[in-house]
Amino acid sequence: MKIVQEHICELETMKSYPKELFFSGNLELLKKTKISIVGSRKPSKYSRSLTHQLSAKLSKNGICVVSGGAMGIDAIAHKGAGESNTISVLPCGINIKYPTINKNLLSTIENDGLLLSQFEENFRATPWSFVVRNELVVALGDVLVVAEAELNSGSMRSIEFALKMNKEIYVFAHRIGESSATNELLKTGNAKAIYDIDEFVSKYANHEINASVMIDDFKNYCQTNPTYDDALKKYPNKIFEAELSGEIIIENGRVISSL
Repeated sequence: MKIVQEHICELETMKSYPKELFFSGNLELLKKTKISIVGSRKPSKYSRSLTHQLSAKLSKNGICVVSGGAMGIDAIAHKGAGESNTISVLPCGINIKYPTINKNLLSTIENDGLLLSQFEENFRATPWSFVVRNELVVALGDVLVVAEAELNSGSMRSIEFALKMNKEIYVFAHRIGESSATNELLKTGNAKAIYDIDEFVSKYANHEINASVMIDDFKNYCQTNPTYDDALKKYPNKIFEAELSGEIIIENGRVISSL
């Protein structure tokens, strides 16, 4: 764990610039275009699938995904981007991989991507440190994407920070009665809806999106409804991640694409 020495202009939007910022990993990611993605710890299959698609396509087009390392949307965003092109901001010391369920994910991000924290080694997360973490996540991104959130959820603090920082906020379109916070943002005009992921990605990519980049052999394979055993042999690393993100479901021993 080391202290970030250089000035990060994005953090000037925070209420006060961090006195100390600790890191472990690749600081070069801070120089890239960055999109922050946050949301529910218990997202719907719909939100899981769209979050994974969005973060994967952002990453494939050179955009770094920033999130908070929590369960649910955060973890899916990190995994979709790939651990080498994501920044995870922690509410604790970097040597404490919290939450424990994401320990392996955070360790891989530390090795291949970047972990950041405003807290010294051995500091354990507290209710107020999550708020501090959320402000840093929002500040780092060019814009904030809220995948799914309820009005009484922790994601509301991230939304508040984004509004104070005059950051653009984007959300997925949800049905009435679902994701009350993001629907309220659309109702009040404080957020824009993402109706087309490729169109959204193209706004922040430094080049025109090549359709061939968007082709995913794994997804095409899943659409053939292969047996679970065959899919596991062909794509041992992707099959579990896809099931977790909601991209596929397993029924009667076969893989069914939900896209």
